[in-house]
Amino acid sequence: MTDKPQVKTCVLAYSGGLDTSVIIPWLKENYGCRVVAFASNLGQEDELDGLEDKALATGADRCVIADQREEFVRDFLFPMMQAGAIYEKKYLLGTSIARPLIAKGMMEVAAEEGADAVAHGATGKGNDQVRFDLSFRAFNPHIKIIAPWREWDIRSREDAIAYAQKHNVPIKATAEKIYSHDANLWHVSSEGGELEDPWHEAPERVHHMSVSPQKAPDEGEMITIAFESGVPVSVNGEKLGPVELVAKLNKLGGKHGVGRVDLVENRLVGMKSRGEYETPGGTILYRAHEELESLVLDHQTLDFKQTLALKYAELVYNGQYFVPLREAMDAFVTETQKNVTGEVRLMLYKGNVITQGRRSPHSLYREDFATFGEDEVYSQADAKGFIELFGLPIKIRGLVREAAEKG
Repeated sequence: MTDKPQVKTCVLAYSGGLDTSVIIPWLKENYGCRVVAFASNLGQEDELDGLEDKALATGADRCVIADQREEFVRDFLFPMMQAGAIYEKKYLLGTSIARPLIAKGMMEVAAEEGADAVAHGATGKGNDQVRFDLSFRAFNPHIKIIAPWREWDIRSREDAIAYAQKHNVPIKATAEKIYSHDANLWHVSSEGGELEDPWHEAPERVHHMSVSPQKAPDEGEMITIAFESGVPVSVNGEKLGPVELVAKLNKLGGKHGVGRVDLVENRLVGMKSRGEYETPGGTILYRAHEELESLVLDHQTLDFKQTLALKYAELVYNGQYFVPLREAMDAFVTETQKNVTGEVRLMLYKGNVITQGRRSPHSLYREDFATFGEDEVYSQADAKGFIELFGLPIKIRGLVREAAEKG
């Protein structure tokens, strides 16, 4: 311990999984500090069972389990959905968006405990180390950050299992089939094991929130989601709070095999990784929200939002959540949501979310303008002059090319 900086109290991001379980005795051995295990309740349900007892039995001096579900959905998930943020066309950012909130909760506990350090179990190859580190610094730039995977001699999950067994730490992972799961109310992600071969089909046992589309009901299910100023407020006419609404859509979507994504993604650190993601409720909400926006947003606003969505997703994925740009983008998105009120009707069928209808009191769709029948509000002859002007640069380019070809 002589070459380690002195640490009195460390708050550890604790899940009870393999990595964070072995970190508790490792911190005791290598830093000799008081360890406060911090677990965030983000809707992972049975994973929290017995967590406090396990943390204390493993050597933690205290375990704090914070219920952050409401804040997670209201202040993080819904704004991200309103922005339309999706990473590399597929990933609805379930793990990425959770990390800054967990870090926020940890820093609140660190302030209460007078802790001089925080720790996390993110590996030195992944994205989470960046997300945690940057979020910690946003709240306290002086806090000591301990990332054991960047310090210890453990180099694989097999090594971690051996360390756990040596220190009598109870774990679920085995050397034969090792998966890394991350679960919350929004999604479940799975990595490791045979998933590290991108040609290998993801085994059914890695899925937790949904049935396979092949095993989904043969009849589709119609649902209606209502929004008020961009916020989903009811499902099939039933008013629900944010947490309850997402949970209900997870069940409906999971029943019909909705929201499975198999993705080879580009990590921030420069390598590619393969992950299996399940986001049934989120997939439904994204589709419903974009359908309602198509009805109420003007062309320029909708077009700009699509550009903004890419940057928003990049910031979330890269751990740059607590930055001025994201805050400014949220302000813009909030302004765009004022008229995103209405209902969307969807059909859930064997992994698909099929739009059936949408309506809003603020709809910009006018049947009298859009009709192909006879109308009195739009003169189709006016289109000729518009096309002449709109296509003038193309016409001039053609004339120049023609003159060049003639000599």
